[in-house]
Amino acid sequence: MKLPRLILLLPVLAALLTARAEPVAPRINHLAFYVVDLKTSTDFYAKVIGLPTIPEPFHDGKHTWFAIGPQTHLHIISGAAAKLPKEKRNHLCFTVPSVDAFTVRLDENKIPYEDLAGKKSAVTTRPDGVKQIYFQDPDDNWIEINDAKE
Repeated sequence: MKLPRLILLLPVLAALLTARAEPVAPRINHLAFYVVDLKTSTDFYAKVIGLPTIPEPFHDGKHTWFAIGPQTHLHIISGAAAKLPKEKRNHLCFTVPSVDAFTVRLDENKIPYEDLAGKKSAVTTRPDGVKQIYFQDPDDNWIEINDAKE
């Protein structure tokens, strides 16, 4: 009685064994910023942005790694000779529960922010209702904070 059931399952098993796996899309692993002052940048991302540090494999005093999402990291690497000009449209974005609450943190740390157009201490509201602000890290990399509900 068991043999006929097995024979009925053979086509299913054959299909499973020969089916090709769907290709997996690449996912982001990390972003890296080359910085002038590792301590200043580490303090900024930990204390102002609020990112948790994670272990880094080099242990050479030139790297700080932060978790920025599931299996996604921000690598801060010391050694930049100077700050380079940055374009606001090239930015790193973090989503927070409240942009208004986050602006209080920026004000407390005396970090200026602006809307997309460049108006100081202003907030952009996208057509979908998401609020956005922009500011720069110690190496002038642009950061966006928004309240997208994803």
